[in-house]
Amino acid sequence: MIARAVRLLSLPLGAILLALVVGAIVMIASSPLVTGHFDVTLPLTTYWALIEGSLLSFNAIVDTIVNAAPLILVGLAVGLGFKAGLFNIGGQGQFLVGAVAAAGTGAALAGSPTAIAVPVALLAGMVAGALYGFIPGFLKAYTGAHEVVTTIMLNYVAIQIVSFLITGPLRAPGASFARSDDVGNAALPAVLNAGSGHPGHIGIFVPFLVVPLIWWLLFKTTAGFELRTVGANPDAALYAGMRPRRVIVLALTFGGMLAGLAGSIEILGVTGYMPAAYSTNIGFDAITVALLGRAHPVGILLGGLLLGAMRAGAGLMQIQAGIPVQMIDLLQGVILFFLAADVIVRRVFRVKAADVGVDELQTVTSSYAGKAPAG
Repeated sequence: MIARAVRLLSLPLGAILLALVVGAIVMIASSPLVTGHFDVTLPLTTYWALIEGSLLSFNAIVDTIVNAAPLILVGLAVGLGFKAGLFNIGGQGQFLVGAVAAAGTGAALAGSPTAIAVPVALLAGMVAGALYGFIPGFLKAYTGAHEVVTTIMLNYVAIQIVSFLITGPLRAPGASFARSDDVGNAALPAVLNAGSGHPGHIGIFVPFLVVPLIWWLLFKTTAGFELRTVGANPDAALYAGMRPRRVIVLALTFGGMLAGLAGSIEILGVTGYMPAAYSTNIGFDAITVALLGRAHPVGILLGGLLLGAMRAGAGLMQIQAGIPVQMIDLLQGVILFFLAADVIVRRVFRVKAADVGVDELQTVTSSYAGKAPAG
């Protein structure tokens, strides 16, 4: 078990370490713009501020988990796609439609008892996300339309759907900008009182319940075995009596449900309403989380916590070190680069290729020969 864990962690940890080195070089090179002179200690100050802002206080830990919760759920949506041999880039669109559905339902039930309003609003977001994931799944299974193309297109459609609904039928009367009404009693109750700016709502525990359920689904059920078999070889799965088309549709539908749940939690637990121009890169961030976690539920949990910690510590990093918060995006991008260019990590850390091959990356560039799978 230890040897297997080392093999699985070699590439992600190597990619993170190399990204930190690249980030340090960038910070030292740009230090004259920050401090007025070359400062070789600037990376140490920056990384310590990141750690302090994400881990070294109760507020920081709560903020890390709040930032990580949606990343973990959307990362699981992407990871399920990888396991089924699919590259789901539609996490952003599925997140947005789930968020707007939860916002509209929550506003409609704002005066209802919390015990009714919260579950119904969450369910509305999950159903909306599932339906939005079903569309590319159906198109892939029965027409051969590549899921990368359809999910990217649906991301932009989702942005326009949100804009239409919030500036139109769901707009709050008298609001100074286009947004929905407050969700009222549909807001997720705060259970961790970490102070202002750190809403420790009950939704942050959801990913920690979903991760073991997804692990059980993937590795302890017949449906999970079929999903992994279709991802490995759809022709062999069909020959064995499985139905690849159904598995594809279910994988993307279930992934959409998880992304919709993430959007619901973010609206009901953090913002309390849905603005017309809701800006998020969560769908693309989730790809990094899924690759960093090797598409394994536990790995995705850890990857989401890492990126959540980086987001939580970004503010203190900018205050103490003077490094813009965009450095987090740079580090995340470099991590993704080294995950893709795994040969660099293998050579630097002298790890054999057979030990650290990232099967998920094959999914990024492959499809079922551009046609609808049989079965």
